Amino acid sequence: MTKTKPKIFVVISDGVSLRNFVYSNFYHLADKRGYDVYFLNTTVFELSELGLNEIRINSKTHPITNILKNVRKHIELRRFKKRFKDNIYLEYLFPLPFKGIKNSIKSSATKLLVAMLNSEIGLVKVRRWIKNLESKTQTHKDCLKIFKEYQPILVYNTSQRAVSSIALVQAAKQMKIPTLGFIYSWDNLPKATLDVETDYYHVWSEHMKAELLRYHNFIGEDKITVTGTPQFEPHFNKEKLLSREDFIANYRLNPNVDYICFSGDDITTSPKDPIYLRDLAEAVKQLNNEGKNIEIIFRRCPVDISDRYNSVIKEYGTIIHAIEPVWKPLGKVWDAILPAEEDALLLANIAKHCKLVVNLGSSMVFDFAAHNKPCAYFNYNYLNPGNTEEKGVFVYDYIHFKSMPSQSAVFWIDSKKEFREVLLKALQSPKTQVDSAKQWFKKINQYPFEKASDRILEDISNHL
Repeated sequence: MTKTKPKIFVVISDGVSLRNFVYSNFYHLADKRGYDVYFLNTTVFELSELGLNEIRINSKTHPITNILKNVRKHIELRRFKKRFKDNIYLEYLFPLPFKGIKNSIKSSATKLLVAMLNSEIGLVKVRRWIKNLESKTQTHKDCLKIFKEYQPILVYNTSQRAVSSIALVQAAKQMKIPTLGFIYSWDNLPKATLDVETDYYHVWSEHMKAELLRYHNFIGEDKITVTGTPQFEPHFNKEKLLSREDFIANYRLNPNVDYICFSGDDITTSPKDPIYLRDLAEAVKQLNNEGKNIEIIFRRCPVDISDRYNSVIKEYGTIIHAIEPVWKPLGKVWDAILPAEEDALLLANIAKHCKLVVNLGSSMVFDFAAHNKPCAYFNYNYLNPGNTEEKGVFVYDYIHFKSMPSQSAVFWIDSKKEFREVLLKALQSPKTQVDSAKQWFKKINQYPFEKASDRILEDISNHL
């Protein structure tokens, strides 16, 4: 008689969770350990086309849940500001929209509830209210049926910020199935994004564990395990990384040129990003006029499908080469733009074969540190109607940048006129910045970086 494999349900709610848990080592290692992995898929991507066990979930939240999510976030960030005496937490709040009747009603309700419930006790009530509402949805009923039919031994939620997962997790808890939650990104916890409460949590690092305890004192230390993230595992997959010759040939590049990567930000973080790309192109042009041989590989933010860079790329077409992320827009919102499996390796190969990366405050610093390559951050802005250069960039005030072990973890481009000099230093003498960036990477993500999926599965086995 054949023994049935224990079933683990893994919730896939967006492109990042797809990349981290479908395209990483996680699935193959789970299979080797004897687990039968089923993906509870709330995205529009067809996982069955990849030959995977997929259960599609038509996840529809309660009509009031999104209002209460915003209420919780507003209250939490105000409590963080008061508790830690730091106004930066209020900068994570977006203005409430009042355009149109529906938006006006929702935003007015949000403001009223925040005023009524702005306390620690009120926060507990809002969290309980959300869980109760999601436990009354059709999604919750559907999940109860699915869980009874398949009898999973654990439900693994891959993003703590996916509101669509609340009903799934509540159904699992109702059936006494252990639930484990993964923290989605390195900058998430200070932003009050713990929308999904699970029995246990996996975090990237000891630093993130301390954050989770700091911001959410209802979570016990024994409920948190440091695993690292599978996000960076492709950088260490040496068998699939291309040689320089193959990389150059695949993307029709010049073998006699040194490449710099410009990684674009999303339009919210860096609305004037095309001007930065132009500044980089001008600095490269200047260096080339002095005898250097440098060109730019442009990688846009995968969820930015705008045409805002087109004029700059056209103007500097001889030195800017756009290599598009292999992501597919399957809907109109950012979390319906989903990666293809090839994209993680594409990013790893760009990091391997470029000399450095230039951007505004991106976690690409870690992708390049994995290949012993430096990063340069813009530290000036164009956030004014006239697009004139001003000092400083506000995003570096955010909490997650306080994890930087020293300012030398990156090269700082403090003005357009300093660009040429900074690029020369980064190309010729990157060791100090690379060493510091690698220390930062080790603080942010558990070392060895390539063993994250192993550690996640090892801890899963401890909860069975």
